Formats: sequence, structure tokens, C-alpha cells
Amino acid sequence: MSRIATLAGNNYFILFLLFFGWILAYLDRMVISVALTSIGSDLHLEAGSLGIVLSSFFAGYALMQIPGGWLADTYGSKRVMIVALIMWSLFTALTGAAWSFMSLLAIRFLFGIGESGFPSASSKAIAEYFPKAGRAKAQSAMLSSNAFGAALAPLFAAPMMIWLGWRKMFVAIALVGFVLAIVYAIFLRGPAQRGEDSSNPSDKRMSLKDLLQTPTMWKLVVAWFGLDVVLWGFASWLPSYLLKVRNLDLLQAGFVASLPFFAGGIAMILGGWLVDRYFAGREKYFAIVVEIAGALFLYLMFTTKGLETAILYQILSAFFLYAGFAGIWSLPLKILPTEVMGSASGMINFGGQVAGFVSPMVMGFLISTFNGSYDAAFWFLVLSAVISIIACMTLGNAQKSLQTKVTG
Repeated sequence: MSRIATLAGNNYFILFLLFFGWILAYLDRMVISVALTSIGSDLHLEAGSLGIVLSSFFAGYALMQIPGGWLADTYGSKRVMIVALIMWSLFTALTGAAWSFMSLLAIRFLFGIGESGFPSASSKAIAEYFPKAGRAKAQSAMLSSNAFGAALAPLFAAPMMIWLGWRKMFVAIALVGFVLAIVYAIFLRGPAQRGEDSSNPSDKRMSLKDLLQTPTMWKLVVAWFGLDVVLWGFASWLPSYLLKVRNLDLLQAGFVASLPFFAGGIAMILGGWLVDRYFAGREKYFAIVVEIAGALFLYLMFTTKGLETAILYQILSAFFLYAGFAGIWSLPLKILPTEVMGSASGMINFGGQVAGFVSPMVMGFLISTFNGSYDAAFWFLVLSAVISIIACMTLGNAQKSLQTKVTG
């Protein structure tokens, strides 16, 4: 028991558990991208229908982002994360039992609802367990799991599909989720008491209503929406692109598809450190620069003829695009009080998950419309990056704006 208490009292062990929970979340939702060709063949679905299936997860996920943040603020991060883990693991297993387009659509939609509370609750946990000075680095380290999870998904899914088939693969991954829910119940403790959030008795207590009425928050929502359209479209269709356009086999495509996301994970950790050290108060400029670079390399990836150079460009594109996480997410973590961190995270993440709903579906439609060509779909991603860049440019002095709302 003393060993458990020691681990539960270690903030960095808590960070590791949050990181691993996010890794599993991304494995659960991303392995379907690797299985897409097999699912389409078994259930007789074409690219447009598969795009709708991919987007159905995000419809449920986006719908519950703001309510999920409110639940985390009301009931605490631990309870919401455990319930989310159990729910998404259940629907991961049910994905393997899908028998038709409509059943798969319903399962993935409910999967999204089940997982929706986890992002806001985990961000609130960062605010509960870490002082403000260390939150940007801790959040970036936790969210680097987004990229690492996307990287690991094809590496795990390709051999598991060959060994078990796509249906049993989903069941095997679900079992890990149920075990992790038990680990969370044992090791996650109550939040640390952070006096810094309430040290000034004149500070105004914020509410979800206050956040919804703050223009800077909506600019962050749009910025995150644009960037996440690129990231989700890239992650959802890259394995299929490598198989059908670059003519790789399943194992080769799984390996090559993982490389950009390993680079992205490293970029997120590095980005959090750079923002804390060199871009305090200038976070938007960091986001603008790295997103411009990411969009440029994305364009070069799909227009180049050589396979090797295309792989290099996709790695560089992911590196810079994932670095954009730190620029956008650091602001609310540094400025807003812990009491509304769940709601603030849910609000920003709502934009990202609307993007997750829109991006795979639009890309699938464009691929079908242009007879299997991916060029128009990738141009759609470049345009979305431009939208995010413009939103970042309009932020003005976002730090001052949010600080005024907190103390106003």
C-alpha cells in the first residue's frame, strides 16, 4: 500500500498515466484507418461511405466536448476519465462486431460520445496536479501522445490484422482499456490544492458562460479547428494514400505511416519547451510560423513524384504541424483558473472534434469525386491550415484579453 501511495503522490507518474491513457485513446480510434481497406472489402463500402464512418466518431465526440468539460469541472477529472475509459473500450470491442454500414456508423458515433469526456478531464487534471509555471510543458508532454498514438496505431494494427483479423484486433485493444480503467481507479488521487488559482480574493470566479462570451476563446476554437482538420485528415487517410497512390504493401504502409507521427510527438514536446522558454506572451507567433512550414511541406509531399522525397516531406509536415499544438494550447493553461479548465478545454477541443468530423468525410468525398485522386483532398488540408494561420493572426494580445476576463 505504501508503494501505491508513493506512486499516486508523484505528479510525473500521474502524467505518465495520463499520457498512456491518451496513447490508448488514439490507438482505439486510429487503428480503424489501417483497417479501412479490409472493412470496406468485408462490408462492401466505398471511399465516400468509409469517410462517413470515420467522421461519425467525431460527430459524437464533438457533440459532448463542452458538456464533458462541464462534467469534469463539476465531478472532478478522475471520475470522468474512468467512465470515459470504460465506455470507449466497450465500443472499441463492438466495432469488431459490426455487420453493416449502419451498425458501424452507430457504434462509432456512440464510441465518440463515450470518449468525449477524457480530453477535458485530462487537461483539468494537468491544472489540478501541476503549478501554472509547469503546465505548458506537462500539457505538451501529455498531448504528444496524440502524435505517438497515431504513430503506434499502424505499427500495432498491421501485424495484429494479419495475425487476428480486423474484428479480433478491436476486441484485443478493448481489453487493454478495461485494465487501464482499473489502474486509474487505484492510482489517480484527489487533486493537489493549488493556492495560486485563488490567492487573490478580488479575482472573479469564471463560469462556462463567461468563456462562451470571450471572443479570444472563439478565436482559439477556430485556430484549433483549422489545424485539427489537417491533422485528422492526414492521420485518417495517409495509410490508404500510401497503399493506393504510393503502391506500398500493408506492412510497408504501416511503417511509413507511423514515421510522421513519431516526428510530431517529438515536435510537441519540443514545442512546449520552446513556448515556455522563448515565446511567453508571443505564443501566436510560434503557432503561425510552424503552421506555415507544415502546410508548405504538406503541399510538397503530394506533388512530388519520388517516394523517398514524399516520405521526407510528410515527416517534416507532421513535425511542424504538431508543434502548433503548443502555441494554441499554452494560452488557456497559463491564464485561466483551474476551476474552469475542463470547460475551457472542452470548448477549444469542440473546434478540433468538429474538424475531426468534417475532415475524413470531406476527404473521402473528394477522393471519390476525383476518381481516386488524393490531390484535391490534400489541397483541402492546405486550405484548412491557412484558416488556422489567419485565426492565429487575429488573436492580438490574447494573454491580456484572457487575463482581463479572469480579473475583470
